[in-house]
Formats: sequence, structure tokens, C-alpha cells
Amino acid sequence: MANPLTLNKEKNNESKINEILEYNDNELNSLEYEEALIYDKRTFTQYYLSLLRINHLLLFSFYIKNKDYNSQIIKMFLFFFFFSVHFTINALFFNDDTMHKIFIDEGSFNFIYQIPQIIYSSLISGVIDVIINYLALSEKIILEIKKAETIKDLDEKVKDIFRILKIKFALFFVFAFVLLSMFMYYITCFCGIYENTQIHLIKDTLISFGLSLIYPFGIYLVPGIFRTTALRSENKDKEYLYKLSKFIGDL
Repeated sequence: MANPLTLNKEKNNESKINEILEYNDNELNSLEYEEALIYDKRTFTQYYLSLLRINHLLLFSFYIKNKDYNSQIIKMFLFFFFFSVHFTINALFFNDDTMHKIFIDEGSFNFIYQIPQIIYSSLISGVIDVIINYLALSEKIILEIKKAETIKDLDEKVKDIFRILKIKFALFFVFAFVLLSMFMYYITCFCGIYENTQIHLIKDTLISFGLSLIYPFGIYLVPGIFRTTALRSENKDKEYLYKLSKFIGDL
């Protein structure tokens, strides 16, 4: 007669293995068209929410129930790091013309005049965000483990992934430390010299950072519409529309 404890342990192990092998949001979103037709049974709302959990900075950083393979501590750090990026980039755009305009306006905040600066700073911050995310996030490379077909292949993949992650994390911490040191030095000097522009800088930063948190709610409606249409087409021939949804969803 089998030992109940042994049976229970085997059942728990099997459950954990099934949970690991189950597709998460990132894997489902990355499926090829033929695979998605079979495995992706999510509704438009479920797919839309998955994009927000993956790509929206606030949800990605603090939604702890999100099933992914990234460090939660690093994700939380990225939220505050990206805010410092927006803050510093906005400060860099304060030139002589901006100072003169503030003087002409007697210190009042001119939102229309600041719009180009806010847009440019958001775009530059976005580029830095992409680079930092590439170094800091580990999910895509860890998912390669699931593709192993044999024990030997699995061992080789694990060794390669650990080596790559060590390099990526080392570069990430060095790069982040250098950037934060430069940000702190520049902001300290800027705020010490231009005391009367601090309020303007904070407003610009909050607006540009706020926009980066708002626009995903609108943008990710588009890939949701395209993907749902492609997967529900009667002839199953909308692969081009599906690929377009994946491209927009990765932005």
C-alpha cells in the first residue's frame, strides 16, 4: 500500500511542475499565430490587462501577484529610477531661453511653452528606459529554460543563462549607479543655482512622468482590438493583423 505522505508529496510536486509549465502573460502574448489559435483563449479584456501588467510601469513594479520571472526588488527599484530619469532629463532642457521665459512670465508656469520640453524629455527618457530594462529584466532569457528538450540541454541552458544574467546584472548595477550619481550631482547643482525654477522643474517632471503612466491605457487598446480580431476570424487568415498587434504590444 502506498504511503499517503509520499502520494501527497508527489501530487504537490506534479502541481508545482504544471504551474511552472503553464504559460504566463508574456509567453501567451509571444505565441506565434498558429499557436495562439490553439492556446490563447483569453478575452479582449484579459489580454488588455495582461499588457498593462507587463508594460505599465506602476502595475509592473508593484503588482506582486503578476506571474513573471523578474526580480520584484529590481522592478520596484526601476519605478523610482525612471522617475529620477524624467526629473534629470527635464532639468537638462532648462536653457537660457527657458529661464528668460520664466522671467518674462514673472515666475508663472506656462504650460503651452513647456509642451515641447515635456515631449522631448519623455522621448529621451523612454530610450534610457529601454536600455535599463534590457539589462535589469530577466524573464525573457529565463523562459528559454522551458524550451529545453533533454536533461543535457537543460543543464547547458541553465549554465548559459546564469552566466548571461551575471553579466547583465553587473552591467545594470554599474550603469544605474553611475547614472544616479550623475543625476544627483547635476540636480543638486541645478537646484542650488536656479532656486526660482525648482517649482517649474517639479511640475514639468510630474507632467512628463504622469503622461508615461497614462498613455499605456490608451495605446494598448489598439493591439487588443487587432489580436482579438485576428484570433476570432472565421478563416483563421489574419496573421498580418496578429503580428501587428504583437509589434504594438511590445512598444
